[in-house]
Parts: sequence; structure tokens; C-alpha cells
Amino acid sequence: MNTPNWITLSRVLMVPGLVYALFQNTEYWNAIAVIVFSVAAITDFFDGYLARLNNQVSLIGKLMDPLADKILVIASIVMLQHLARIHPVVVILLISREIVITGLRALASAEGIVIGASGSGKWKTATQMVALPMMMLPQGLGPIPTLRMGEVLLYTSLGISFWSARGYFVDFFRGIRKPRHSR
Repeated sequence: MNTPNWITLSRVLMVPGLVYALFQNTEYWNAIAVIVFSVAAITDFFDGYLARLNNQVSLIGKLMDPLADKILVIASIVMLQHLARIHPVVVILLISREIVITGLRALASAEGIVIGASGSGKWKTATQMVALPMMMLPQGLGPIPTLRMGEVLLYTSLGISFWSARGYFVDFFRGIRKPRHSR
């Protein structure tokens, strides 16, 4: 365990606090949820940055980082659905996409094919990391309708999610077609 991996682990450890804050469903606790989510989202940048900067990219980090992101996002969207701020179909689609792509990447790995995070996949995550805390503030920020803005961004991330999923499938089938010795 190195510093970047501890930072990644801290993101997972923030999830129960986030869930607790959202369960309270008051203006004060919604603001706490935004802070917790935002700090967790920022760790996603720093763990990778520090790992590359200090040449500490590790197998455990490669595994934990995307899982930590998924745990944070899935916990958030499930709680926001519980609070009736996200339609259940959107939650089902987003979670299903994550399961399918995670399974596809695991299958690819078993076949010796590396499917890295795509640019559109990174945009999907970035869009979600902005949308979700906005949706945690249903009362808005003064005249700024954060819930509606977050919904627009979340639907945008849903579109990006399926576009990037297409790319993962294309990469997978291209990799499968290559002879084993050239993978």
C-alpha cells in the first residue's frame, strides 16, 4: 500500500458518511453530503496524479481506483433515487452499464487484452462527478436550480455512458480478432 492507494481507499471510506448525510435529507446534511462527495471526487484526481508522478502505479491501484469510483457513484445515485431526485430507470441503466463494462474488461483481461479507460469514459465520470453533488442540493444555491442542472448533466452522462460502452465493445472485439501471440 502506497500513498496513492491510501487516497483511493479513503474515497471508499467516505461513502458511509455520504450515505448517512443523504439519509438525513435536510438542507444542512445535503450540504455536508456535497462536501463529502466533492472531497471524495477530488481524491480521484490526486491518487492517479501522485501514482504517476512518483512512479507508484500499482496493480492494486489499477483495481481499486475504478472500483472506488463505481462505489461512490452507485451509492450516490441509489441514495438520490431513494430521495426521488433520480428516476429509477436512469439508476438501472447506469448501474447495468457499469456491470457490463466491468465484466467485459475482466473477460478481456482473462484473454490477455487490455482495455484502458477511454476518453469518453473519463468524460462520463467527470460529468457524473459534477452532476451528482448538484443533485444533492435540491433547494438550489440561491437562484441557481442545481437539481435541474444536475439532472441535465446526469442525462448527458447517461448518453456518454452508452457511447463509451460502444467503444469498449469495439476494442474488445478488435482484441479478440488478433492472434494470441500479438496481444
